[in-house]
Amino acid sequence: MARRLILWDIDGTLVRAGDVGGRVFEVALERVLGRRPQARVAMSGKTDPQIAREFLVAMAEDDMTLLPLVLEHLERELAAAAEEIATLGAACHGAEAVVAALAAVPEVHQSVLTGNLAANALVKLAAFGLDRHLDLEGGAFGSDEEDRCLLVPVALGRQRERGRRFTPEETWIVGDSPRDLECARAGGAHCLLVGTGRYPLDELAPLGADHALADLGDLDEVLGILLPA
Repeated sequence: MARRLILWDIDGTLVRAGDVGGRVFEVALERVLGRRPQARVAMSGKTDPQIAREFLVAMAEDDMTLLPLVLEHLERELAAAAEEIATLGAACHGAEAVVAALAAVPEVHQSVLTGNLAANALVKLAAFGLDRHLDLEGGAFGSDEEDRCLLVPVALGRQRERGRRFTPEETWIVGDSPRDLECARAGGAHCLLVGTGRYPLDELAPLGADHALADLGDLDEVLGILLPA
């Protein structure tokens, strides 16, 4: 059996954090600027630094040296909300069963490719016990690159550092937005899109990913797509 590297998006693909994800940005911005944004920017598929930068621009703040401070407060606020995420959020339908089943396959290695800062990714996954199935040290995060399309090489490089050499052809991105597909294409990887986030299946299916599903609920179907032949 051939090898496979599966890189999971988090928000909308593996977990839903409810309103916490948006609110912590507002609080972090208030901590730095003394005021909250009047409206939220679109967040789906973007990295945390990209979202924070767009908030600053929308708030007419041109001092981008504040961006690291906003991100520092973002980490603190999300960590403080871990219990709320676990209580009010949820793992996406089928996510636990799929990552657990894939973790039992020796030829498959699982990590993440996410717009979240590394610390925030762990908080969200740990809230639902999904972190135990994933090699988070071998993933790629918004804290690595603001441009999501640069993250596939980051993940492959981290895998090489750990003695695991995967090619883009052996790599699958699983996500819930058009940006996940853009990222996969930029890195030469395969892509499975699921309609469990902001974008329903009927919007994702025409985009041209290798596969698109409504959710991860059909374990046999998902494994048939992701497992190497």
